[in-house]
Amino acid sequence: MARPVIGIAGGSASGKTTVTRKILEALRGQPIALLDQDAYYRDLGHLPIEDRRAFNFDHPDAFDNALMAEHIGQLAAGLPVEKPVYSFQQYTRLPGTVPVSPGDVIIVEGILVLAVPELRERMSIRIFVEADDDIRFIRRLERDVRERGRDLQAVIAQYLGTVRPMHHTFVEPSKRYADVIIPSAGPNDAAIGMVISALRNPSWLGPRAL
Repeated sequence: MARPVIGIAGGSASGKTTVTRKILEALRGQPIALLDQDAYYRDLGHLPIEDRRAFNFDHPDAFDNALMAEHIGQLAAGLPVEKPVYSFQQYTRLPGTVPVSPGDVIIVEGILVLAVPELRERMSIRIFVEADDDIRFIRRLERDVRERGRDLQAVIAQYLGTVRPMHHTFVEPSKRYADVIIPSAGPNDAAIGMVISALRNPSWLGPRAL
């Protein structure tokens, strides 16, 4: 039986990482493999820096989905993978990789993991983390300025130019594929508890886990 794969999607800064952390804490002591979609951005090193900054990072084609799907399949089969390392400052893939062991459960997290069929079809449980647009924008603004060295006006321009329209075109519609929708702005322990119970009782996961 293949290892269960949890897909956690949602808009930029919706709270996916927080939900992921809660699941990891609940499963502490159990080997978990984690793949973040951000690591699979395509390398833009062949483009001038200004073209890299203007790139649409919120379209499904911005990611190397084939490589990520391959890695999910290998982990589910019990094989280790070498996850890419991506630089958000230079918009390039860095030399070297991060080894990821298969674990008992695989968590796949990213804004568009439910929007890409080749990723979605490999998942046992599909989760969508939901938050209002204004909350997500404020969180993203604070994060990108603090952690990714971005300029305030550049973050605003990117949000209005690509992040917001791509969210409504690809991310939000992918919610219809979710088994569980978790609100990040309110109480979410009950929903997360359902996911944990399913992982502790694999027979609950249904045919996609087989």
